[in-house]
Amino acid sequence: MRAIPAALAAHLANEATTTCHCWRVTRRDGEVLGFTEHDRDLVFDGTTFTAASGFSASEAEAAAGLSASADEVTGGFSGEAISEEDLAAGRYDGARVELLLVNWAMPEQHMPLNVREIGEVSRAGGQFRAELRSLAHRLNQPQGRVYGRRCDASLGDARCGVDLSIWRGEGMVVEMRDASRITVSGLGGFESGFFRQGMLTLSNGVTADVDVHERVADGSAELTFWLPLQEPVAVGDAFTVTAGCDKSFATCRARFANHLNFRGFPHVPGADFAYSYADGERVHDGGPIFE
Repeated sequence: MRAIPAALAAHLANEATTTCHCWRVTRRDGEVLGFTEHDRDLVFDGTTFTAASGFSASEAEAAAGLSASADEVTGGFSGEAISEEDLAAGRYDGARVELLLVNWAMPEQHMPLNVREIGEVSRAGGQFRAELRSLAHRLNQPQGRVYGRRCDASLGDARCGVDLSIWRGEGMVVEMRDASRITVSGLGGFESGFFRQGMLTLSNGVTADVDVHERVADGSAELTFWLPLQEPVAVGDAFTVTAGCDKSFATCRARFANHLNFRGFPHVPGADFAYSYADGERVHDGGPIFE
């Protein structure tokens, strides 16, 4: 049961109230921001809650139990609040959002209503709409490992064990051909396809998944991304790019010589084998399928 502070409870018992909603957003990088639907800034608990134009919440429902619920918050982009560039760069993905009820006449009178996480975010016409998911949505996420032929580790992490320092390239942007393709220098010593399925990281922290890596005759290279870049890239921007992995056992063994750390199950029979039948061509003697 939610406990209402005595001072706020006395205020809510009056015929006229001066309440509003505030949101405290804690991004995954540790930065804390405050927003309010009120028409002026509010300061309490060491946080300044900015009066962002058009910042408001949708109607929300609460229910008992562990079912995952969600509501929304909308607002306009502004330099003092949330910029479109920050949302496009994913700086608010998975951020923790605390919703508070506040007496704006006396901000020290406030109480928490719920805690959410930012889910899907859409942007259009200078406005954003962010889904606020209850923490119960984590119960719907897969836990543990799943048997599959391909590796479930990330290239270079502790479970993989590959030293990415020897599978990395550096350079500068020569030309941005379009939002999905750039020409770069510094990768002339790598053959075409070396960085396919790799990760490019620009000096400003923006990352992009590489789809195609082609070496050009003049020593430069062209990188094509899976998704268009959300922010323009300037000529001369520095970057690093790591080699990619298709998560197959063959690539792990032939390219990285890391097959002893392979985190998949390439020899587990699949559904096609389970539903097969004796056809007179294969031997069904109980022996190993793979040597």
